[in-house]
Amino acid sequence: MSQPAHPPVAASAQTSTETHEPETPNLDFAGTTPYEDYVKADVLTHLQHTLSDDPGEMVFLVTTQVMELWFTVIVHEWETAARALREDRPGVAIDALKRSVRELDALNASWKPLGQLTPAQFNAYRSALGEGSGFQSAMYRRMEFLLAEKSASMLVPHRGASRVHAELEKALHEPSLYDEVLRFLARRGCEIPESVLKRDVSQRYVPSDEVEAAWTAIYAGDRTTENAELTRLGEALTDVAELVWRWRNDHLVATRRAMGAKAGTGGSAGVAWLEKRAQKNVFPELWTARSHV
Repeated sequence: MSQPAHPPVAASAQTSTETHEPETPNLDFAGTTPYEDYVKADVLTHLQHTLSDDPGEMVFLVTTQVMELWFTVIVHEWETAARALREDRPGVAIDALKRSVRELDALNASWKPLGQLTPAQFNAYRSALGEGSGFQSAMYRRMEFLLAEKSASMLVPHRGASRVHAELEKALHEPSLYDEVLRFLARRGCEIPESVLKRDVSQRYVPSDEVEAAWTAIYAGDRTTENAELTRLGEALTDVAELVWRWRNDHLVATRRAMGAKAGTGGSAGVAWLEKRAQKNVFPELWTARSHV
């Protein structure tokens, strides 16, 4: 018995699909492109005004500007996390902290091109920087304030820039990210002393034995849903602290390679000052508590 014929529709459809040309994207806009309107790429790519004729200065300038952009988004994430903890939304806080970990990874990678500078290459344009120093970065200072590294003297270099000074003064007197963490732990039943909860938040945070004991209890506790959430918060903060420590050490190494033990620009002690900074732990009790679990 002969089989009924089947029309070859599949083959013709396949041929039609294979020969179809993709549509050309819209290239005609009345003004600037929507991409430019959103990203402001033309502004960003014309902010590079080198002060010397040395070709290596451009990478130094661009990398420094990129760092400032990463500082900005990290400050946004940590402020988001602090606000979420204040509102008892730990999930939102943990998500923001996790995003900031990836952003810190990218920030730290910025040291790689600068770390390849020889002393001669760096000195070729260093004098053009005058007293300019990363120590004077207002956005990095806001990062440090959020980490509870507070100091009113750090506002002094910004007295000539009213908006920047006002933003830093506001950040100085607001609870740091870690202050909001400890207040959140207290509301969840952890034994955080009143002296810590009511401390002067415009001052640098001082480690507390009682806070260390609270973190020890969290990490050594049972696996209840609530305790697991507090542990996740602690681990997200520890990831942040580790990468901040790596940032400081990478800064130290890049500076040591480029200029040795010379005094830093802006009047700092250079490598000696960076070595001192690199020895400090962020969220200190999260590290010391691990010895007691």
